[in-house]
Amino acid sequence: MTSKLNKFIFLLFFLSGFCGLLYQVVWVRLAFTSFGVITPVLSVIVSVFMLGLALGSFWGGRIIAVMTRRFKKSPLIFYAVTELFIGAGAFAVPRLFAFGETLLDAAGAMDSFRYLFFSDVIIAISILPWCILMGFTYPFMMFFIKNMDPRNRTSFSYLYLANVLGAMCGASLTAWVLIELLGFRESLMLAASLNFLIFISAFAVGLRFRFIPDDDEGQTSSSALQGKPIRPAEKKIFTFLLLFFTGFCSMAMEIVWVRSFTPVLMTTIYAFASLLTVYLFATWVGSFLYRRHARMNQLFSPGRLLGFLAIFSVFPVFFNDPRLMMNEYVVLFSIFPFCAALGYLTPFLIDDYAHGNAREAGKAYAVNIVGCVAGPLFASYWFLPHVGEKFSLILLGLPFGIFFAAYYKKEIFRKTSAAVLFISAVVLMLTAAFVNISYEDAYLVFGDHFRDFQLLEKGSVIRRDHTATVINAGEGLNKRLLVNGIGITKLTQITKMMAHLPLAFLEEKPSSALIICLGMGTTFRSALSWNIKTTAVELVPSVRDSFGYYFDDAEAILNNPLGAIVVDDGRRFLKRTGESYDIITIDPPPPPEAAGSSLLYSEEFYALVKKRLKPHGILQQWFPCGELKILQAVARSLSNAFPYVKVYKSAEGWGFHFLASNRPIEVPSAQTMLSRIPRTAKKDLAEWFLFKDEITLLRFFRLMLSQEIPFSALLNADQSISITDDRPFNEYFFLRRTHDSLRGRYKVVICEPAPAKSVP
Repeated sequence: MTSKLNKFIFLLFFLSGFCGLLYQVVWVRLAFTSFGVITPVLSVIVSVFMLGLALGSFWGGRIIAVMTRRFKKSPLIFYAVTELFIGAGAFAVPRLFAFGETLLDAAGAMDSFRYLFFSDVIIAISILPWCILMGFTYPFMMFFIKNMDPRNRTSFSYLYLANVLGAMCGASLTAWVLIELLGFRESLMLAASLNFLIFISAFAVGLRFRFIPDDDEGQTSSSALQGKPIRPAEKKIFTFLLLFFTGFCSMAMEIVWVRSFTPVLMTTIYAFASLLTVYLFATWVGSFLYRRHARMNQLFSPGRLLGFLAIFSVFPVFFNDPRLMMNEYVVLFSIFPFCAALGYLTPFLIDDYAHGNAREAGKAYAVNIVGCVAGPLFASYWFLPHVGEKFSLILLGLPFGIFFAAYYKKEIFRKTSAAVLFISAVVLMLTAAFVNISYEDAYLVFGDHFRDFQLLEKGSVIRRDHTATVINAGEGLNKRLLVNGIGITKLTQITKMMAHLPLAFLEEKPSSALIICLGMGTTFRSALSWNIKTTAVELVPSVRDSFGYYFDDAEAILNNPLGAIVVDDGRRFLKRTGESYDIITIDPPPPPEAAGSSLLYSEEFYALVKKRLKPHGILQQWFPCGELKILQAVARSLSNAFPYVKVYKSAEGWGFHFLASNRPIEVPSAQTMLSRIPRTAKKDLAEWFLFKDEITLLRFFRLMLSQEIPFSALLNADQSISITDDRPFNEYFFLRRTHDSLRGRYKVVICEPAPAKSVP
């Protein structure tokens, strides 16, 4: 083939990889909107994405020869048509997600097997066809290359190199640039436009090349044309097992890395994007080195690569030890050696097995991707819930050591280099298991000028489920709740006021309350002190199970017939419930930039809330601190949804209580508020604040009412500064903050308690 045609093919696969990862990133976020912000949704998207590639690679290698012979057209024509249909997925998938969401309304709570199973099925049906089409692209293009250049035996690695480079750019640019500029819908349209461009250009070029029949193509013989020698059966089995486990372990590790790195990388969308970018960049570097070494005939042996993989697999355990206090760049780089070695080994194995044969390459790649399908599911549903983050990574690294030993067999201690690699891998894995600790054994503490860590105290409790790792720590009023290593909340008067403040504003006697985001359960408990029907919705089952750690009267609260805790996504619960509430109170997990948090701040979410509020009902929305423009965006979204909004600073002098309603909010006097609060609720209010008598409590409410902030002062003149499902302003901020910082316009709302005020 000519140099120009080679470059053209490289560009096509670069753009194809770019679009593929753009779709995956956006589909994950849209699936969170429809099916809940839970780890299984991420795992299923990744697994189904890889399953489609596997099926497409396997079937594509078989059908391309049949289609080209039947229609007498160049394989490039069929590749072009495949890209056309992939672009159609940009329009179809969001609609299929929305339709599937409505079908699941009757599937029960989110922690039920029925819901998890059917949501997985709907996600699979929605994205699998387009992923299969993506899988077709490799064998289709390999068949074209083989048809043009029968002597080419490394076409898979060439396409793999281009595709991974495009995928890396797609993952990083989508998260860091495109969604912030264009939103989800227009980002999908951009990807579809690129797919259509690939279709037009590939179709036009394909018309210039006629199909050259090859009777041997797609057969399993060892003809010189195919360049595929007869292979011993045991070597074939070893290759396939190795391809399966490299896919299984690498993709399972990716899910574990997301959770174990959270305390260092934090919960912003950029943490996952950075992790994915490093993963893909390292894979590209490994593939590039393999191509270079292949040209120089200086390839590393598979055995040597397996030894390196066994060693590199535990690097994330070492560098993410909280005692080392490594920054996020070091933690991210810890996965680089492993991914680079994998990027070298995978195309090496497939090229060595297939020798450029599209059908055989599709078969081998399909085996690898089947492992990629199973890995995330096992990571979410077995490894993380049962053995935790550290031992999950160690167990996932063990297969590489086993394959290494199997490769060398009895010669492992006869060759110095093999013995050194084996002993190093064993020592490092034992050290990781018995010396290193993870953030499941400690948690970060942020001080004024630096961050530090603290080991879990005696009596702390660790709970794991398919959704998250939950830690209950501390004693007395210093108890804390951590989810995936991130501090979520503490025992504070603020969370009590999230219930008492809106309830005391109601002119009519309340009868029901809905608490979205249970946390420690303080707000739920305070609402129940009004002797009203109270429902709390919590996404993480282990958070619900932690309620008894924080309150001595937890058993009595849980047995209260007026109270109920439902494990579900807040938005989904609002869609499927038929009840209306006097108050709905929301305390999204911090920080306001947290991935997925916009789903509890968006205009579409507030529209759902409005439908479930009684005519006189009040929404209480808590906003802690952070970027000023995010505070303004929350205010604008509330303003666009509700005609009446009021804002109060918290009882501790930091953070904001937004009160929103469809009717004018009459501000009661402190005396009126006090008269509305039942005796049991007054007792709850005084629990952590030693009110001497009702006069002191009256003064407290006067202080609270004096901290009202004019709502108009929180509205930015730029009305585009708001939060919607399509443009999650709070989650995607890189370009905005960079621009504002360079011009000295970046401002934050300080998240620090003001000096303690005594009640006058």
